[in-house]
Amino acid sequence: MTITPDTKNWTWVLERPCPECGFAAGEIAPEDVPGLLRANAEAWRALFAAGSAEELRTRPEPTKWSPLEYACHVRDCNKVYLHRIDLMLSEDDPQYPNWDQDESAVHGKYQEQDPTEVVAELVETAAHLATRFESVSGEQWQRTGRRGDGSGFTVDTIARYFIHDPIHHLWDVTGQGYEG
Repeated sequence: MTITPDTKNWTWVLERPCPECGFAAGEIAPEDVPGLLRANAEAWRALFAAGSAEELRTRPEPTKWSPLEYACHVRDCNKVYLHRIDLMLSEDDPQYPNWDQDESAVHGKYQEQDPTEVVAELVETAAHLATRFESVSGEQWQRTGRRGDGSGFTVDTIARYFIHDPIHHLWDVTGQGYEG
């Protein structure tokens, strides 16, 4: 799964609109992330309410995930980023544990999960992460943390970087770009 032109240089996400989904993460305030996250979760809920389990499990092409697999990934991203934000707000410049997204998909058997449970968990994890972002204020937005590859973030930049992921993956499934 590739969503960036250069996965080693994440900063492009904040420098220009995504060439695929159109979302411009650099143009939003980090305080906007909770509302965007909740709205995205509700869009996933509506998508899943309209689709059958078979449709949600169907890959549009062999190398592209099904809506169910993307929803599992978004749910798991919410969990991973909640942990990262918690680390950044409770420790000085923590290094996040590595997360292999592809391994998570295989090990978690995304394609075999129950769509009703997945979308409920996606909405729940989005609500928890949105609430956590809402708790951030003032100088906390400038607290730092690092990925295993050494890439550094502030709470501000990780919030805006993160929100591109669920928005982009909804675009992957629906083909509809972000309209903010």
